[in-house]
Amino acid sequence: MKTILNKTKKIIHLLTVLLVLATSCRSDESITSPDNNSILETNSKLANLLKRVSLNDGSDDNIIDFANCLDIELPISVIANGTPITINTEDDFDTVETILNASDTDTDTLVINFPITVLLTNYSDVVVNNQDQLNGLAASCNGENEEDDDIECVDFLYPISAIVFNTITEQTNTITINNDNQLNRFIEDLSVDDVARINFPVTLILFDNSQMTANSLSELETIIDTIKDDCDEDDDFDFNDDCNGCTTTQVTDLITTCTNWFVDKLERNNNDLEGLYAGFTFNFATDGTISVQDGATNHSGTWSVSGSGNDLRFMIVIATLPNFNGNWFVHEIEEEPGETKIDFRLGNRRLRFESTCN
Repeated sequence: MKTILNKTKKIIHLLTVLLVLATSCRSDESITSPDNNSILETNSKLANLLKRVSLNDGSDDNIIDFANCLDIELPISVIANGTPITINTEDDFDTVETILNASDTDTDTLVINFPITVLLTNYSDVVVNNQDQLNGLAASCNGENEEDDDIECVDFLYPISAIVFNTITEQTNTITINNDNQLNRFIEDLSVDDVARINFPVTLILFDNSQMTANSLSELETIIDTIKDDCDEDDDFDFNDDCNGCTTTQVTDLITTCTNWFVDKLERNNNDLEGLYAGFTFNFATDGTISVQDGATNHSGTWSVSGSGNDLRFMIVIATLPNFNGNWFVHEIEEEPGETKIDFRLGNRRLRFESTCN
């Protein structure tokens, strides 16, 4: 009974402290009494989502390290197909890609001048002295376009502030979080003895640069959980090879001019499904309709394309073929003599159509 009374006293003290701090910090606002719905608990679903948003994304330099969970500290120097390059900023990765993509018939080589320093997903750093060490670290990452922990479709507009009360020491701290690294550390350091309250509103920046405002923990959780798979995280090993310059006109002309598209790749939840659709042919008409033929069976649906660049979307709706349905991102277009491919992505889903169209 004494333990229960002590815990009750601590909770009452916490609520009192939170009210005083909230009132002093927001004297011009109406402050209501904190309740369980305003408390961020360690190991909760929201805490896990916040940690995933705050993880260090290592995909920007994939053309160098082939590792989605490693982030190389710049500057570094490399030799790409015999050409020395100093990489001072992320823009210099484009120079490497241009050199490696200059020819489709040569054998590409990339030599890194070691030592280098890499950051892990939790922002700890490791000095790497040779390619074998780098390969060993890269082996711990998920593979190309495989689902991983970090959420890249949502970011925060910092700073964010929080009030933390420790039920053991009965100490109260006001914390200001200025970046992802600090948010990651905040979630990591949150213990079962801490009671944390985030000060709202909190502004989130979405993958398309639009913003959303959360006014409570439940709103914050809903926004992140809803948006987390809505963008192409570019976790392939060709850096930034998405459709930066693609347009709706280009996709429309290509998808309607070429005929008898077939399914070259279809992945859902890391399962390869293209074998289920061997022999299916897809034709996209200029009026926005789709006709699919599977032997003697016909399917029909609709398609549309919207947006631009890396936010170029291709909507497919076929009632009888739900595995194809979605508002896909146009990830890449490949055109070669006698072979044209359009690659779509949506979260951990992947769809690639191919045609023998010239």
